[in-house]
Parts: sequence; structure tokens; C-alpha cells
Amino acid sequence: MAKKVKIPNHIKKRYERVESKRLENVKSKRRFYLIVCEGEKTEPNYFESLKNDLPKGVLNVCDFRIEGTGNNTVSLVKRAMALRDQWQMQIEKPIDKLWIVFDKDSFSDQSFNAAIQTCMAKNPVVDCAWTNEAFELWYLLHFHYYNTGISRKQYQELIEKNFKEKGLKNYTYKKNSTEMYSLLKTYANRDFAIKNAVKLKKLYLGQQNYSTHNPCTMVYKLVAELFGLEEIIEEDKNKF
Repeated sequence: MAKKVKIPNHIKKRYERVESKRLENVKSKRRFYLIVCEGEKTEPNYFESLKNDLPKGVLNVCDFRIEGTGNNTVSLVKRAMALRDQWQMQIEKPIDKLWIVFDKDSFSDQSFNAAIQTCMAKNPVVDCAWTNEAFELWYLLHFHYYNTGISRKQYQELIEKNFKEKGLKNYTYKKNSTEMYSLLKTYANRDFAIKNAVKLKKLYLGQQNYSTHNPCTMVYKLVAELFGLEEIIEEDKNKF
């Protein structure tokens, strides 16, 4: 049996102080996110999978609460703020960032614009990752740049087409799939999606009628922030 090495008390105490200071630093950097989604399954499933794939350092400093509400765009913003207050009371800490995720879909132009403007008025405490027309646009941008409006039926057809071209010959898109994030990670390109989304946003510079920004998505902002990929956005900005 190997002889056990006894660590002198003064060295052990020094190590304990260093370790205590390290843990204190990690704790002080911890950030709390609340992500509230309009959809009850599709978007929450995507972000739950994404959460589990964050880099090790991010996992140490972030805590996430992901809620799906099924509300329309106007009531969603109010509901998200109420959820933030509720979580803050439960964890006895402030929520560092509230993100609201919603689509244009069949909502009225006025309702859609009002929701975005309400979030912008609360910035930077509240931010929104909206999409016009549907969240599936974010999936498609992992494969190609699309700059024309797409119907919901076309979203499904194009998603299936893209995955089949990547080798998944029998793939059928399921809207509330829990596997979409992992499939995109395996067969597509997240950084490419971010660049494509930034490129789309450039089409509507100076236009504040967001209901006409079709196609367009701000989901890239949330994903880039979570993965620390803001430099991709900045690099792309410099090209214009």
C-alpha cells in the first residue's frame, strides 16, 4: 500500500482559501436567464436541448428558466415580466436577462409590432428573439440563406429537403421534436445560421414596421449571446 502523504496544515489552509476565493468568484459571475416562449413545445424543446450543450464555462455561470406559455404576442410580454418577478422571489436573486421568444404567425400586424416595441422600451433588461413568419426559419438558415417569404407548409418541406440532402433519407419534420437542436448540430452549421440571420436583418435597416420584415429572425441574437459568439455578428457587420 502506498504511503499516504500528509499535507502540512499551513499549505492545506492556503489551498482552502484559494479554493474558497475561486468558488466565490464563480458565484459572483453567475447569471440568471429567463427565456419565455410563445410556443408550448417547439421553442422550449429547442432551448432545453441547447442549454445542455453550452460550453463548460458557461454552465458554471448561468442558470436558466425556460417557460412555454401558449399566449399571444401582447399578453406574452406581460406574462413574461410576471414570470420574471415570480422567479426572482423564488431564487431571491435578480434575473439578469429576460428573453422573450415569439413568432409572427397568424397574429395581427399591430399586435406583433406592439410586442416588439414593448420589449425595446424595456431594453436591456428585456430582449426579444422574434421571428417573422415562424421559428422554423431559424432552422432553415442553418442550411441556406432564404430572403423570400415562406409559408408554414413550405417551412416543413424545405426542412425535410435539407436534412434529406444531408443523408437523412427518411427524415420527416415533427414540429414539437425534442431532437431538432441535436440534428442541426450534427448536420448543419450554427455559425452559418447566425451570419444568414444578420444578413437578413440588413434588408430592413431603418424600417420599424416589423410585421413586414418577412423573412427575418432575431433568434440569432439570443443564441450568439448564450454561446459567446457576438464576434460573428460584429465581423459580419463590418462587411456592410
